[in-house]
Amino acid sequence: MSSISCIICAYNEAERIGAILDACDRHPALGEVIAVDDGSTDGTAEAIAAYSQVRAISCGSNRGKTYAMAQGIAAAQGDYLMFLDADLAGLTAQDIDRLAAPIRSGAAEATLSLRSNSLGVYRLIGLDFVTGERVVPARLLRGQVAALEQLPRWGAETFINRLVIDAGLPVQVVDWRGVCNVRKYRKIGRTRGMLAELGMIVDALTVMSPLGLLRQNLALLQLAKGPAARRRLPHLTARRKAAA
Repeated sequence: MSSISCIICAYNEAERIGAILDACDRHPALGEVIAVDDGSTDGTAEAIAAYSQVRAISCGSNRGKTYAMAQGIAAAQGDYLMFLDADLAGLTAQDIDRLAAPIRSGAAEATLSLRSNSLGVYRLIGLDFVTGERVVPARLLRGQVAALEQLPRWGAETFINRLVIDAGLPVQVVDWRGVCNVRKYRKIGRTRGMLAELGMIVDALTVMSPLGLLRQNLALLQLAKGPAARRRLPHLTARRKAAA
């Protein structure tokens, strides 16, 4: 069976990362767990060090999520890469099972989470194309570490989407109704949080135009499998069956 490397990138997540590592540490679906500390100034590094089976990587200074992800990718040894944000609430070992299951069974080549607090439009269509929780084949990214290091701080998800689309990989959406991410304004205050959210949008638009983002969503929906996508987009399902 193919092995999965789990990569968790964290910046000042000392209060939350323990719960994520509790769900992942020694999980039977994961061949290894890698936690990348993106130059945290709180106790994140110490929180990671408490898990002896978790491989810790430090970026030294804060370089942004995309750079941290690149360091995890370079270190990972699995056939597939699972990415998890470090600011999730409600994550359990069963949620890890569900995200990995389509890969382990061969039902899909990539999975994307659909969190309970994903934007309403994402839940409506059954796809959160910028989710931080996903599994993809390692072969897509092993040769892209240098390219990822040159991207904006928040450019990784759309970059990975493009690779998945270009490869035509079957995607399964996993509805994580019990999992949400902690919004930035709750972590760093309303003003700083709003500025950080705006920065994420600007970075995404730096990597791809608004029209490109729309096309990426449509392309992923064409590749998407699973109850959430089928329930909300029956016409796409019918089209795939007719083409089969």
